[in-house]
Amino acid sequence: MTSIVALLVACLLLGLLARRSGRFPEQTAPVLNTYVLYVALPALVLRSIHRLSLVPELLLAALTPWLVFGAAWLLLRGVGPRLGLAPASVAALVLSGGLGNTAFVGLPFIEGARGPEGVTVAVVVDQLGSFLVLSTLASLFAARAAARDTRPGALVRKLLTFPPLLALGAGFLSQAWAWPGWMEDVLARLGGSLTPLALFSVGYQLRLSGLAGRGRALVLGLGYKLVLAPLLIALVLLAVPRLDRLVFEVSVLQAAMGPMVTGALLAVEHDLDPDLAVLMVGVGIPLSFLTLAGVLWALGPGGLV
Repeated sequence: MTSIVALLVACLLLGLLARRSGRFPEQTAPVLNTYVLYVALPALVLRSIHRLSLVPELLLAALTPWLVFGAAWLLLRGVGPRLGLAPASVAALVLSGGLGNTAFVGLPFIEGARGPEGVTVAVVVDQLGSFLVLSTLASLFAARAAARDTRPGALVRKLLTFPPLLALGAGFLSQAWAWPGWMEDVLARLGGSLTPLALFSVGYQLRLSGLAGRGRALVLGLGYKLVLAPLLIALVLLAVPRLDRLVFEVSVLQAAMGPMVTGALLAVEHDLDPDLAVLMVGVGIPLSFLTLAGVLWALGPGGLV
């Protein structure tokens, strides 16, 4: 877990230093964002879904990221305008605050906190939850919020040609066949480039001076993602009779993860208040470790739930 935190911090700082050095071209961030969304993310999704073994009782855990995103859509679109936030800013909050970093932080964190058995649940939450939401609802929401072409046909066409969604379908369809070792290696290396490059891009675009005047937006977005989202999932799952304790704990922990980096980059790609989306990640990921510690305490022996 320490190495993951070190990687997150290092990539963010390197991105900040790269922009300050003046040695990188202006198009650095857009190029990296495009690579992450159209190359690294599809490779990661394709490899992960091809290897995924779904256990029926874990389907409830897979639904939790859908609930988190749906609640973000309802709450942030309702409260945001009342706080004076522009539509693009609200959309940026939905895309960054409605999706959690359930893979690059979530999986190693769950492994350290709940062991290999917990990882089995965490993978289902990540692959059939977060990644599927990102590839479908979030992508459709981003295209519509950007208002470039809101005709149903255009939106559906954009969704169906989004590379991560194509990779998702290909992963399911190819589960019956074993892949050669070289293909596994290629996909693993391409997918492995997602975290460092995505965080480097976030660091490159992160302007801490942009914090001025963003307090209400960040409190709203991060307050939902780090506090209300895990509380919502805990309350929903507590109402399910005889739910496995491990499924409950891992689902709540995954809901408490910081904002998803690729969700923020999706907002940047569609020009939906890029500065706010990047701040959500840059501020939210470090803060998430404090809230995760609180959730672990609440879930532990003698805790709140």
